[in-house]
Amino acid sequence: MPPKPFPTHFLCVPIVTPSSRPQLALSLEAFAVDVTNPASFGVPREAIRPVGTLHLTLGVFAFPRDKDEGLKKATQLLKSLKVKDLLPTPVPPAPIVQAGEKPTATGPPTLTLRGLASMQSVHKTSVLYAPPVDPDGTLQAFCERVRRIFQEAGLLVEDTRPLLLHATILNTVYAKGVERSEGVGQPRKSFHRRRERLTIDAQGILERYEDQVWLENFKVTKIAICKMGANKIVVDGVEDEVYEVVAETDIYAT
Repeated sequence: MPPKPFPTHFLCVPIVTPSSRPQLALSLEAFAVDVTNPASFGVPREAIRPVGTLHLTLGVFAFPRDKDEGLKKATQLLKSLKVKDLLPTPVPPAPIVQAGEKPTATGPPTLTLRGLASMQSVHKTSVLYAPPVDPDGTLQAFCERVRRIFQEAGLLVEDTRPLLLHATILNTVYAKGVERSEGVGQPRKSFHRRRERLTIDAQGILERYEDQVWLENFKVTKIAICKMGANKIVVDGVEDEVYEVVAETDIYAT
């Protein structure tokens, strides 16, 4: 059996901008202060993702490290996208158009992140994420169309799972060195380890944050290719982490 390809880059919808950062940072910091408190859930602080790393992943690349042909091809494909053509047409009920009038063009999808969900079993999970509110499926359809183009070009790592749009809020892989402790997730519950990854009982956290609004009415304007491995930076005097953007395209420009 051939070895699993090592991921090097990923295709994503960036959601951290100068306009969205304040709301995301405020929401995430309040969450971190609460769930890391030993009197609350006692989650390790390292498990909370830095605000600059938040994004919606559309797919993963595994380019050979000794060649840049794959990355060049992916970049060229990204730049060639007619992103406006990928936007879904409006679904009924549509605005009434008078005779002789032209229907209003579809704008970029908007994104609201609300609530919290578990990537695995709620009682033994390592990843919690904020799902997008997408009642008419516009954002989902747009992202699936973008992903399909890169899949058909043979650039993405093969993945037959349905596209799950999510912004990772908590991932215990970054806290795997923390010692076993009591009081995580639920009172008198302990850490569980599976292949050295810390897991938590997140039922209480999910219940408390089921209506949490992390980001509201954010306009999706870009698609990007980022390099795996976040880099530490300082924004307005606060430490943060971001992924290096190696290529991006703007919906309005294409």
